[in-house]
Amino acid sequence: MKKLFYIFLLLSTFLQAKVIEVGPNKPIKSIKTAINLAKIGDTVLVYKGLYREGNIVINKRIVFLGKDYPVLDGQKKYEVLSIKADRVIVKGFKVIRSGRASLEDPCGIKVYNRNFVVIQNNILDDNFFGIYIQNGANCSIKNNKIVAYGTEEQEIGNGIHCWKSDNLQIVANTISGHRDGIYFEFVTNSVIWRNISTKNIRYGLHFMFSNDDAYISNFFKNNGAGVAVMFTKRVKMFNNHFEENWGDAAYGLLLKEISDSYISGNTFAKNTIGIHMEGTNRILVEKNVFRANGWGMKIQASCMDNTIQNNNFVGNTFDISTNGSLVLNTFNSNYWDKYEGYDLNRNGIGDVPFHPLSLFAVLTERNPSAMLLFRSFMITLLDKSEKVLPSITPDNFIDKTPLMHSLSL
Repeated sequence: MKKLFYIFLLLSTFLQAKVIEVGPNKPIKSIKTAINLAKIGDTVLVYKGLYREGNIVINKRIVFLGKDYPVLDGQKKYEVLSIKADRVIVKGFKVIRSGRASLEDPCGIKVYNRNFVVIQNNILDDNFFGIYIQNGANCSIKNNKIVAYGTEEQEIGNGIHCWKSDNLQIVANTISGHRDGIYFEFVTNSVIWRNISTKNIRYGLHFMFSNDDAYISNFFKNNGAGVAVMFTKRVKMFNNHFEENWGDAAYGLLLKEISDSYISGNTFAKNTIGIHMEGTNRILVEKNVFRANGWGMKIQASCMDNTIQNNNFVGNTFDISTNGSLVLNTFNSNYWDKYEGYDLNRNGIGDVPFHPLSLFAVLTERNPSAMLLFRSFMITLLDKSEKVLPSITPDNFIDKTPLMHSLSL
């Protein structure tokens, strides 16, 4: 009986909902006036035009709908749109020129401590922060285009910034020109899926203290330092593309103090370092492609119990590097294009184990200036000698079952 009552209440609210039109040629020309007139469940429909109304606050459950992308202009002074009610839908606006401030973090669109908010199909241009979820739950940010023009980290905020939230869906957004494309801090049980994050000053994606999240089928290219995932547990990373993140402190993916996570089906191409692992434990890295990187993987001595298996290492300057002598991680059944062994029984597995850690990689880790000798005859001779009689590289740093042919990934 109670359930039927709630269904009846929802239906009656829906039937009573009104559409309030706003536009240059409509009786109501002010968005703020329309929001004040609206009741819970109503739709405020805004027609094409330029609206300069300072900070617009939505404090009741409404559908806020733009037709032909009306422009909400913050005039470089105000946070443009503040959402302070549950179950608000914002769709179809162009939000531009928010204010700038280092303490208040003004945004194009900001959600304050609310749940079930949907922000979809909007254009955000030249804002300090693009979209910001503060202490929210069950919110969706989908199919937005978020562009800024920052040149220094301290001058610009993040494209999508999420703090202390749960069960968010960040789907199919395009982000560029911000400090970080997507930033998560204390965000749990959330999904980042099919986003394109390029040409951001620092990171394409930045995780901090955010457990039990997944990011899937995203594209990160030409960001300042790549993607960083830090101080986090139980992260799943599937089918992402990390490309052209170049620089002396750049990488496709940085893993710092990460544990019990899964990295599968990703492509790391043309990065200074494909994956840099530091303080990383119990990670399964499988079915990934490392192609044309400076280093395929850098695994620091602080990492242990990680398994690297069934990956393709093709065209990297160095496939693997480490700054330690202990072997605390496992390599199984990877394809290494530098492998020169044989397969007499033709089972697709090399009969001779492969040592992916070259002598020159060890020397370069200890003395970076040794890169000046790269491709010299002496270094080639030393590497060949080291493979026959290991003396500096750990003897048990090996893949016992190297694949003769690359995997179809």
